[in-house]
Amino acid sequence: MDRERAAARRELVTLVAADLISNLGSRISVIAIPWLVLTTTGSPAKMGIVAAAEFLPYMLSSSLATPWADRFGVRRTSIVVDAASAAAVAVVAMTPWLGFGALVALVAVAGGLRGIGDRVKHVMFRPAAQRAGVQLIRLTSAYDGLARGVTLFGAVIGGLLIDWVGVTRAIWIDAGTFALCALLVGLLVRPPAADAPAAPRESYFRALRTGFAYLRTDRVLLAMLLVVSALNMMAAANTAVWIPVWVRDVLGDPAGFGLVLGVFGAGALLGNVVFTMVGPRLPRTLVFAVGAAMSGAPRLLTMAVTDHLVVVLVVTFLSGIGIAAVNPLLGATLYERVPDALQTRVLGIAGSLAFVGLPVGALLGGWSVAVLGLKPALLVMAVLCAVLTVGPLLAGPLRAGRSRPAPTPPAAPPAG
Repeated sequence: MDRERAAARRELVTLVAADLISNLGSRISVIAIPWLVLTTTGSPAKMGIVAAAEFLPYMLSSSLATPWADRFGVRRTSIVVDAASAAAVAVVAMTPWLGFGALVALVAVAGGLRGIGDRVKHVMFRPAAQRAGVQLIRLTSAYDGLARGVTLFGAVIGGLLIDWVGVTRAIWIDAGTFALCALLVGLLVRPPAADAPAAPRESYFRALRTGFAYLRTDRVLLAMLLVVSALNMMAAANTAVWIPVWVRDVLGDPAGFGLVLGVFGAGALLGNVVFTMVGPRLPRTLVFAVGAAMSGAPRLLTMAVTDHLVVVLVVTFLSGIGIAAVNPLLGATLYERVPDALQTRVLGIAGSLAFVGLPVGALLGGWSVAVLGLKPALLVMAVLCAVLTVGPLLAGPLRAGRSRPAPTPPAAPPAG
């Protein structure tokens, strides 16, 4: 038993490492590919087109490709899509010779592949953690902290790599990270019946409907996802518009933008460390509600009412600590409440629902400042953020879900 548990722990570490390596490569590309577009086309507008071309397929594939992953097997899907991602990103490195249209198409392919690759790795986390005897809340908290660290330092590494080895070689390194992920999962991850389909062999659309039907009946998960989507929407607007405009108008120094983002990231990392240690002993409903309330509206309200950088940084740091509990609690709840056969589909749909706020937020941020001005926009959006993040939790599904078992999933329809 000890030997089996040790093997399961190595498998879990391998899965988490593969996912983080993939994320690191993606953070490098977030810097390198727009720089490639700028240096080859000189067009900021085309930079935006390429960014959108990657994000939209990522969001769609996260949910729409999951029935195929169930049928093909999540481990096998992970290996295949990571290998395909490596090939697609490698070709992206050659796009100066292929042209802008080819670059957009390849980035879209890479984004779609990465969306399903991320989801199936996360599906494999739960059974590996259970075999290893690792509490799911500790896993999701530790993973969230590591992922935030990768996000925080990945952009810095990307900029340094472009300076040291050039933009094309930096993109080649991203391709190499995907290839390494495929190799790690292929050689070191061997869960029982890993390649067996996780769901009955139903038709694609019926399989997708089953996932949506389950999520619609689970009010606990739906409320949590609405809150996270709202937080992502406000975070996207904050990062894309509100913080840069506040820094320009108040500080006049672009270094302040990085300082505000860095302080938030530092708070989130500290919060993840603390939550990983004490999270299993805390009341989940209360911690999720407090974390969601802390992480959104206070940051906006502070920038609206004060021009003092120190005050903004202190509140931003506390907001970062608050957000540290939100994603781990959502992840643990998904793992614990969703039946095995529906994990791939429901996790994929949940990911798409959580991410849908990102493009909406960027548009909302720009529109609000253009129509209202910065300070009025921040005041209005702070109120809206409070309503969107606290409202679903006051409706009662989380309190009801604490004492009520997860709903039984709808019976799988016959294959069509």
